[in-house]
Amino acid sequence: MTTSGTGPAGANGAELSVITPVYNESNNIEDLLARLVPVLERCAASFEIIFVDDGSTDDTLECLRAAHHTDPRIRALSLSRNFGKEIAIAAGLDHARGAAAIIMDADLQHPPELIEIFIARWREGYKNVFAQPGDRSLYSPLRRILTHRFYKIFGSVGETSLPEGAGDFRLLDARAVAALRTLREHARFSKGLYAWIGFKSIGVSFDAAPRLHGKSKFSYRKLTHLALDGLMSFSTMPLKVWTFIGSAISGLALTLATFYLIRTLISGVDVPGYASLIVSITFFAGIQLLSLGVIGEYIGRIFAEVKGRPLYLIEERVGIGSAVADDHLSRPRSE
Repeated sequence: MTTSGTGPAGANGAELSVITPVYNESNNIEDLLARLVPVLERCAASFEIIFVDDGSTDDTLECLRAAHHTDPRIRALSLSRNFGKEIAIAAGLDHARGAAAIIMDADLQHPPELIEIFIARWREGYKNVFAQPGDRSLYSPLRRILTHRFYKIFGSVGETSLPEGAGDFRLLDARAVAALRTLREHARFSKGLYAWIGFKSIGVSFDAAPRLHGKSKFSYRKLTHLALDGLMSFSTMPLKVWTFIGSAISGLALTLATFYLIRTLISGVDVPGYASLIVSITFFAGIQLLSLGVIGEYIGRIFAEVKGRPLYLIEERVGIGSAVADDHLSRPRSE
């Protein structure tokens, strides 16, 4: 069967584009390239490696310049500030010109050797080949539990299903990349976008390795924010649930009103306690504020979208031409 994997290369003549977002990863770049380049030379006719420097404060950009000087196939984009990993991935996809693109981290928890299996599956006709970690012992028990619960909740309320454990480490055919370029929302949840675009997909199991240098940039606070972005970008259930909560509370109030009416007719007037009154008022006020908070989260995301700001700004290109204007690549909506 003929697929894009066996067809012509991308617009820049490369068969494969590897996209790696980096933030203060200068200690990992040399080790990553030492393993990644030989793999690509074995399994791809031609390739480019695009690093997206997401506002690093160390010498990451200097390392990328030096790497490009040694090997022109290594290229880089330097964003004007830290926009976050999700936006950095979008910037890399905007500039990828291969017949397929691979997204991977720079800390070597994503083994470059798995790319050979990705490419084999791609040449079989799959347009979205994603890695699924088998052994999760590298993560804390709390993180494993929270991750598992998130996938369960997302599967219950999300408009599309997510493969268990599937992350950013994946191969995307050029058609899938083109589809992702049309999705310009600011509150990005890439895992959901990969699933939403569809295309023929398959998972590849692997064991994640320990991080080589440094520590993860994702704290529990950032992971929580990402999870909320995912749930609110792909589900309106947090809004709808308040209809059910309001109906339940109204039903409870009607039941209590009926109970007190009957009791008053039978036993006479009963003076209610001050404590129960305060507790009731506080409880229902909390319910109202919580519901307003959920609505506010959605309104805040709408506000961010209607301002029409670009997803990112590029400060410097290393080995990447500007044939396509940055304002076109980063504009919030396709025109």
